[in-house]
Amino acid sequence: MNEIITQINDALWTYLLIGALVACGLWFTWKTKGVQFKMIGEMFRLLTDSATSGTKDFDQKGNRHKHISSFQAFAVSVATRVGTGNLAGVATAIAIGGPGAVFWMWVIALIGSATAFVESTLGQLFKQRHKESFIGGPAYYIQNGLHCRWMACLFAILLTITFGLSYNSIQSNTICSAMQEAFGWNHVVMGVILSAIALFIIFGGIHRIAKVSAVLVPLMAIGYFILAIIIVLMNIQLIPHVLKIIFANAFGLEQSIGGTIGATVMNGVKRGLFSNEAGEGSAPNVAATAIVTHPVKQGLIQALGVFTDTLLVCSCTAFIILISGLYNTPGLNGIALTQTALNSEIGSFGATFIAIAIFLFAFSSIIGNYYYGEANIRFMTKSRHVLTVYRLFSGGLMVMFGAMASLEIVWNLGDLCMALLTACNLIAIIGLGKYAFRLLDDYRQQKKDGIREPVFHRSLLPEIEDDLECWE
Repeated sequence: MNEIITQINDALWTYLLIGALVACGLWFTWKTKGVQFKMIGEMFRLLTDSATSGTKDFDQKGNRHKHISSFQAFAVSVATRVGTGNLAGVATAIAIGGPGAVFWMWVIALIGSATAFVESTLGQLFKQRHKESFIGGPAYYIQNGLHCRWMACLFAILLTITFGLSYNSIQSNTICSAMQEAFGWNHVVMGVILSAIALFIIFGGIHRIAKVSAVLVPLMAIGYFILAIIIVLMNIQLIPHVLKIIFANAFGLEQSIGGTIGATVMNGVKRGLFSNEAGEGSAPNVAATAIVTHPVKQGLIQALGVFTDTLLVCSCTAFIILISGLYNTPGLNGIALTQTALNSEIGSFGATFIAIAIFLFAFSSIIGNYYYGEANIRFMTKSRHVLTVYRLFSGGLMVMFGAMASLEIVWNLGDLCMALLTACNLIAIIGLGKYAFRLLDDYRQQKKDGIREPVFHRSLLPEIEDDLECWE
């Protein structure tokens, strides 16, 4: 069974997804005039302002409501991005595809951030009101923008399976492996503990998830980054060599077998997408929950999340592994490779640190992944019983499955679900991207006119004005 899934994955990624992701990223980069490069200063300004201003409690009509702040939405999306993919995924990409896979992870992040901008801007544009917060995502913009109900439901089903079920088993598997490597803890016992904590937070709803993420994400990202910088500085003389092998391996200059370059590119793109999720259609689900005055604001902030994930956190892991020189060690893969590499640099504390880091990274991903599924469950049905069953499956059953399953099966299932989900979302944002481009032009014009905080009015898009619920 695992071999069949592997063959399907290779066919989908080789002949469809890699080309589609790169083509869409380049197209969106061109149409937005390089938004991910030209407006990076505005991204940091918006994120900083949102982090310091807190959650807004009043809507435009003066009614008091609970809302998710722009920073909290960013934190939840980064919580799902910054997880297993950054520690175990990077190690797997390097072990299978070689050091050159890191280069292709960088490439997919640089061009994919434009895709992330478009999909999250659309998520904001087509969001809807909900009793706890705004709600939205690709299922909503497919239905209200493309007016294609069956495709919207297909996406909702695929995302719920991919994130709420498949990805949560990957996160759980990695946590349990890290804890066993560092402390010798049993997978089953760790799975039970993880399930109990996850279910407690999940049953608290999006506000509890947002609050937990807003604390865990900065803590884990900053701590891991500081450690990586220390290791890089301790081995500063090796950095030119590390960069040399990354670039040489990326283009097959050091490979003797002709097919190796294909494995390098495919693993770099797959693990890059698993980590930063640009184009996958996940981040728009939480981007839609934020309260902002213009859809472009959250699009810019979510684009910054791709940079944070891949260019910062993934690069930290890659440099630690490549500095150690252990990436060619037979049988060493996944989180065990990252832990062993860190051990070689800072001693036995390395495995313990990574175990704690992966617990924070992957656990925050579990609760964030759950919410993505919840948003799409709510799109398909209002039944509380269905939602309760999903919560038990996502936070309980699949976390336990991941704790006991093999590394290969959980990653292969995740790759297959990711391929199908991404294909569906790319079709949607190609058709709706024109609205994101017009919104960006409007935002830039307002900034040019001296308006510090641009405001969107739905009359700007008269052809879809009736399909927009949340904009005055």
